Amino acid sequence: MSIQVKTRARVAVVDVTAKVAAAVPDGLGSGVCTVFVPHTTAGVVVNENEQRLRGDIERALDYVVPRDGGYEHDEIDDNADAHLRAMLLGESVSVPVVDGDLDLGTWQSVLFVECDGPRTRSLEVVTTD
Repeated sequence: MSIQVKTRARVAVVDVTAKVAAAVPDGLGSGVCTVFVPHTTAGVVVNENEQRLRGDIERALDYVVPRDGGYEHDEIDDNADAHLRAMLLGESVSVPVVDGDLDLGTWQSVLFVECDGPRTRSLEVVTTD
């Protein structure tokens, strides 16, 4: 199942847990839910959905991969930092499903991380039993 995420900033961290949970099919007792980002300038992680931490994630990405790092790819379309950030974040996460629900820890959420927005992106959600 595909879900859509719309961002309003170049770099944004968006909680998509509820959308992912809604994509888990009725009747799936136990299994695995994989969330895949089919884009090279965005990623997905499991972490705490707390406003200050979301800002910290954005600042950490800028610290590790600065926007104006003199990257060769910028000669093509000025978004090398977004590609490098997405590579560090990863393109997928897998979450156990138990009794039909995502089995996340108390403070865990599924977070989509936009690195080259604003855009409307798709996330692919696949479940297996």
